[in-house]
Amino acid sequence: MVAKDDYVIVLDFLPQGRSGDRKAEPLAQVIGERFFNLLEIIIKDGVSIKPKDRIYIGGDKREEVKYIRSRIAYMHLTNFSKIELESTINDLISKDEKRFVDFFNHAGPITTRLHSLELLPGIGKRHMWDIITKRKEKPFESFDDLKNRVTMLPDPKKMIIKRILDELQTKDRHRLFVSSMT
Repeated sequence: MVAKDDYVIVLDFLPQGRSGDRKAEPLAQVIGERFFNLLEIIIKDGVSIKPKDRIYIGGDKREEVKYIRSRIAYMHLTNFSKIELESTINDLISKDEKRFVDFFNHAGPITTRLHSLELLPGIGKRHMWDIITKRKEKPFESFDDLKNRVTMLPDPKKMIIKRILDELQTKDRHRLFVSSMT
């Protein structure tokens, strides 16, 4: 079952929709706030939105959204959406830092040979074992705490951003942060 977001962040707004569409409807490309679902949504007539706007798409009454058109793959994003994507993900991670720090505190093995920490760019066996050892002493409280306590660790926030972008581009079959397309 696909994890559904209640709120999305606008990446791009096309007031006339896509040029190849049969019906010209205001269209927004958005990313889910929690599960990073990429969606195209149709905006109600007369409603104006802009990139970075937060919009409710949950099951209750929707103010701006007429309907959710579909989930989309990374390759179907507009160029503007692709440009906005990294900074939007950065903002989402900043707003929910504890959730991502908790990933470092609780991440476990995927198989007997692969740990979920190793799926983050820049983490090999040495960093993985350092993180596991340090989190046993005391759980990490922030990205700064993580970076200060684990020697030579690259920027944890940038690692997570890169991993989310890789998952959105389906560069790996494993999912740590992005909802599966199926």
